[in-house]
Amino acid sequence: MFHRAIVIASGLFAATVVNAQTEVPFALDWKFEGPSAAYFAAIDNGHFAEENLSVNIEAGSGSVQTIPKIATGAFPMGFGDINSVIKFLDQNPGAPVTAVMMIYDKPPFAIVGRKSLGVSEPKDLEGRVLGAPPPDGAWAQFPVFAQETGIDPSSVTVEPVGFPTREPMLAEGNVDAITGFSFSSVVNLKRLGVADDDISNILMADHGLELYGNAILVNTDWAAENSEQVRGFLRAVAAGWQDVIDDPAAGIDSLVQRNPAADKGLEQERLQMAIEQNVATDYVKANGMGGIDAARMKKAIEQLGETYEFQNTPDASLYFTDAYLPEGGFALK
Repeated sequence: MFHRAIVIASGLFAATVVNAQTEVPFALDWKFEGPSAAYFAAIDNGHFAEENLSVNIEAGSGSVQTIPKIATGAFPMGFGDINSVIKFLDQNPGAPVTAVMMIYDKPPFAIVGRKSLGVSEPKDLEGRVLGAPPPDGAWAQFPVFAQETGIDPSSVTVEPVGFPTREPMLAEGNVDAITGFSFSSVVNLKRLGVADDDISNILMADHGLELYGNAILVNTDWAAENSEQVRGFLRAVAAGWQDVIDDPAAGIDSLVQRNPAADKGLEQERLQMAIEQNVATDYVKANGMGGIDAARMKKAIEQLGETYEFQNTPDASLYFTDAYLPEGGFALK
């Protein structure tokens, strides 16, 4: 049974249209942190309501874990790692899940280490201990990263760790580096007192990875019956991202309403990292938000195949569709 964190648009306007709204449970990849502010802004600023949608948001436990929630129909829509979708569909042919809007054009997959522990560059991992949560999206890409950077995986001692203990173990020196999303792990380490100049943020995308990152996912059976709701949902998400780009502080206010324990300053830093490094990339600024480049996706699938043995012939049309996006994607100002 799923325990859902219910988040609904408030105010008189929402009350007058609630009967006409479609309920859309939405599964996040992770906890209510900086980058999720875009979705709460879309609620608080009325973007979902304008599309006659009432969106219920649940925190997640890893970007890989979102996929079966969508495929089983427990959630019609969610946010998860497209590379893991590719592998999931290879292992579960015909499963009703696909990506419909790319959010992290440049994925935040990272190796985050401490320079004082000898980790500044990829090859520094050899002979050292790497903490990696098994459901972590960044850990899922480590074999490709190792292949591209010439790391001998057998020389790296991998310590399975939990998400809550990952950064504390690195802060305490119990591991030399960790896998994670850059904006999550870097900011968490700062919160734990690790000096900024001691943190090495090794983005996999800067070291040969052509992969995309997290996308809006949809249950294809639900989408076939609710195509206009999917389009409206994506319009609202794009508007929410524009809102937090224009006014990050207001976006964090929306976040803190749902997570009162959050540190506003750190979460705004986390949001800014996601915007600058992952969302508002040069490609997105030139080509719009939400879509993908077919040639890059082809390379990404080939790259995954270097360390993953496909059981079936890869088919990019199964993993992503732009059918619910406007032509040219959503312009980010």
